Amino acid sequence: MKPLHMAPLALLLSVTLSGCGGNEFNDLQVFMDETRARPSGDIEPLPRFSPYEAFTYSATSMRSPFQPPVRIDLTQRQRGNDDVRPDEDRVRQFLEGFNIEGFDMVGTLSNEDGMQALIRGAGSVHRVTIGDYLGRNHGRITSIDEGRVEVVEIVPDGEGGWLERPRTLSLSERG
Repeated sequence: MKPLHMAPLALLLSVTLSGCGGNEFNDLQVFMDETRARPSGDIEPLPRFSPYEAFTYSATSMRSPFQPPVRIDLTQRQRGNDDVRPDEDRVRQFLEGFNIEGFDMVGTLSNEDGMQALIRGAGSVHRVTIGDYLGRNHGRITSIDEGRVEVVEIVPDGEGGWLERPRTLSLSERG
């Protein structure tokens, strides 16, 4: 800017700022005096809360109350069947750390190697194939079709033996 253009700007700025320089706080001072003259009130004490007591859920190995009970024909089954037993020595897969009820089938993929299922759960969508494990009860995927995934879980029978329990994850219809 040239010095001639700066003179009107400086004059306008000085006139504007001159209105801010006064000491006109009388109305604010009167309000503060009135507020201080009022009687002070009592503040209620904070309520007392009982301390949190930790709860340990000890029924994790029992059947979920939201699942139908396993029907066992005791006349057909032999107690302590050694043929049905989970392989405790195998390396656990990631999806075995979650309940099978938390998974939904959302699609399938097919290529020259066979059919794969897309399972949503555990925070994302996972690709599984036949033989993969799913759920906390040693669930192994036995077949994959266009609309469902068949899983066989190995669950304790309550008498020291193990039972195979079939489960099906059906393709969820989203519309």
